[in-house]
Amino acid sequence: MTDPELLAKKLAFIETCVAELERLANPEVIATDVREERFVEHTLQLAIQAAQDVASHIVSDERLGEPRTNRELFDLLGRNGWLDESQATLLSDMVGFRNILVHGYGDVDLSIVRDVLENNLDDLLNFVAVVRARMP
Repeated sequence: MTDPELLAKKLAFIETCVAELERLANPEVIATDVREERFVEHTLQLAIQAAQDVASHIVSDERLGEPRTNRELFDLLGRNGWLDESQATLLSDMVGFRNILVHGYGDVDLSIVRDVLENNLDDLLNFVAVVRARMP
């Protein structure tokens, strides 16, 4: 059984992270201000991790399959009607982006960080809305 209270907390946290990014982030200075870069990267990392946690919880509790990777969590949600294909792909790609932020595979491309900040925050909010719509 999916724990609605746990999911609600995680979903609210995603919304908080997105709201903070929308209110506080200054995309124009990411490349020149280390504090701005780290704030944006860390807040994105936290929001994506929370989405991944929600996906993991749903996949496990609903017995949707055995993911081999964290990216596959969103594929399983897509295959089982929780997300449409494009949402599943976008969120799976975000997990890959999060892995780059966390593990520092080479230098992080700040143009990609800025692009995610400017163009993909709604993807996280859409995920929140989809999960909320299916919660008991």
